[in-house]
Amino acid sequence: MKRRTFTKLAAVPFTAGVTRAGSPNRAAQPDTASTGFMKLGHQHWSDDASLRLLAALGVNHICSAEPSAKFDENWSVEGLVKLRERVESFGIRLEAVPLPLSSSYIAKAENPAIMLGRSPERDREIDSICQMIRNCGRAGIPMVKYNLTILGVVRTSSTPGRGGAKYSAFRYRDAVQDPPLTEAGPVSSAEMWDRIAYFLERVVPVAEEAKVRMACHPHDPGMPEQEGFRGVHRVLGSVAGLKRFIEIHPSAYHGLNFCQGTVTEMLRDPNREIHDVIRYFGSRKKIFNVHFRNIRGGFLDFQETFPDAGDVNMLAALRTYKEVGYDGMLMPDHAPVIEGDTGGRQAFAFAFGYIRGLLNAVQTEGVKA
Repeated sequence: MKRRTFTKLAAVPFTAGVTRAGSPNRAAQPDTASTGFMKLGHQHWSDDASLRLLAALGVNHICSAEPSAKFDENWSVEGLVKLRERVESFGIRLEAVPLPLSSSYIAKAENPAIMLGRSPERDREIDSICQMIRNCGRAGIPMVKYNLTILGVVRTSSTPGRGGAKYSAFRYRDAVQDPPLTEAGPVSSAEMWDRIAYFLERVVPVAEEAKVRMACHPHDPGMPEQEGFRGVHRVLGSVAGLKRFIEIHPSAYHGLNFCQGTVTEMLRDPNREIHDVIRYFGSRKKIFNVHFRNIRGGFLDFQETFPDAGDVNMLAALRTYKEVGYDGMLMPDHAPVIEGDTGGRQAFAFAFGYIRGLLNAVQTEGVKA
């Protein structure tokens, strides 16, 4: 990025818009006070038509689509305020935005030098990320979510599910490692940790200053610790790795986009083991956001199912989130593909209703009628 452009975007004033007074539909403003309980949320749907649908379905908290894949005017304070106010005009709270550090395979990812460990390019990319975080804070957006990945999301062939729906699946024994290496070449666990630490040590202090929480997604899926996949070791693909991750530069603003689906993919007995994992990270206040999805199977062999069709008792899981005091968003994620369901609207609508029903049940447990 040219220095003149960077300076212009960084210097946009902290406008009156961040007070939420300038929203185009004041009457539709959400109640932004914390309820102390979990919230039904969603991600990536932030065009006007989708916001109308979400509002109608009672989804009042979201992570938006990525403002832009590069540091441009959409990442300025003014651009982010416009995004937030537009979302709020539908009665929806903008809880987070995704940084241009996506779950894409490295060859298609934005800001690839960060995880390739290439300086000085990565330093320029990190400088842009830091300014995006500062601008989020100034625009009144309390969280960003992101990935630190080389391989992206790895899957094998889909499998048939309920009613002929297609379930995304992964079987390590069927995964073709061809070519055997990615553009990154061999990347050891030590190199991955060095690159992750390099990023966090420069970015987390900025997040602390801006008071913006950083929610990182685990590696999806985890791979064998010794072998990795295509020469890359997936250090954020195990519970032990996630525990180490949150201890790098400890901060209240450094935590997890806790994808329950991805975490259960790491486990041998997901239905039994997931509760202690939720307790570990939840009791430490490191769960910033939850992708609330279910799987059938476990480590190295699983299908992504409808939320009520997997191995994990989702009601029991929700009770564990309540136990640790988690009060953020629960989002459906990776919905099965139904024939004729353009954009996954029907599959996600089912998930919204299912999660809403669980939330209502858990919230009212022990409350006298």
